[in-house]
Amino acid sequence: MITRRTALMGAALAATSSAILASQQTSASESMTPEAAKVELAGMARKKVKLVPPPFVHAHEQATTEPPCVVEFEMNIIEQEMPVDEDGAMIQGMTFDGSIPGPLMVVHEGDYVELTLINPPENAMQHNIDFHSATGGLGGGALTLVNPGEKTILRFKADRPGTFVYHCAPGGPMIPWHVVSGMSGAIMILPRDGLKDHNQQPVRYDQVFYVGENDFYIPKDENGEYMRFEDPGSSYSDTLEVMNKLIPSHVVFNGRVGALTGENALKSKVGETVLIVHSQANRDTRPHLIGGHGDLVWETGKFNNPPERDLETWFIRGGSAGAALYRFKQPGVYAYVNHNLIEAVNLGATAHVVVEGDWDNELMAQIMPPTAYGELHTSKKALP
Repeated sequence: MITRRTALMGAALAATSSAILASQQTSASESMTPEAAKVELAGMARKKVKLVPPPFVHAHEQATTEPPCVVEFEMNIIEQEMPVDEDGAMIQGMTFDGSIPGPLMVVHEGDYVELTLINPPENAMQHNIDFHSATGGLGGGALTLVNPGEKTILRFKADRPGTFVYHCAPGGPMIPWHVVSGMSGAIMILPRDGLKDHNQQPVRYDQVFYVGENDFYIPKDENGEYMRFEDPGSSYSDTLEVMNKLIPSHVVFNGRVGALTGENALKSKVGETVLIVHSQANRDTRPHLIGGHGDLVWETGKFNNPPERDLETWFIRGGSAGAALYRFKQPGVYAYVNHNLIEAVNLGATAHVVVEGDWDNELMAQIMPPTAYGELHTSKKALP
């Protein structure tokens, strides 16, 4: 089990030299002194936001006329064993705030994100956070590496609108292991004047559903049973062997099979507009809403680009988050899936949206219910 800072920095040599990484950490840390922060942001308003577990998101304004502010978030890193399915599969989860995925953060372009990241003393591992929305310092990873019992505060300017992944990236071989153990989430940076359609007209949503997709690699013993471990460190070698074969044991939405189905299904109503934010920190995926379409889809998640329209299936690149806007037109149960149907049906990547309202026969109607073919054939022959 690796917990020492020096060991992880050594592992980071797979991606970059220790001299470069040390230089980035030193120069970045010097620029983030309390004195520098105080002078730079003097007089700017501050707003504390309490994060909520996915698939939901904290209250926020879709557009604002207020000047940019400092938005303060706090996240605890929680290591805990978590169930993945009903067949006994458990994962030694490494999480942001105890959920897989980590919470969705929402700010506006021009705001400053100020995150307090806490690694409680009962944890076993080092952790940090890499924001794909941030510029410099390995996305913040070079400034936020914390041992158990430490906390750190990172600030960055949200200078480009869109949806972006964040994840743990403590260095070298620890990076993929922490990510596939649950340490990823997303941030949405809204334009200050809100979302726009392909004609630059304002659009609004009634709800946000945040779907975080994860691929898990849970090892089995010689009897074909899923293995369990006392802590994250003891799971590493067996998990690494499965990971390196690139064949996931599970592909799930929001941490486990069935997390967004049955009693946990998402809820909407006919006429409501829902913004679906979908992230995948490790593998490519292809969301599809069965029985609906993405009316407006920011496939790459970047709101400076015009949205595509009427997509049946859209593509989320590994390490990114996309956004799709859809207005429900019919009641019923909509399946939202990864349209690799093997991963959706057999490995778990399925969610349900239960929509209430009145049926519209103009959009779809059953002209004849299922009828025995023999009866139908006979009745047709009897017609004059």
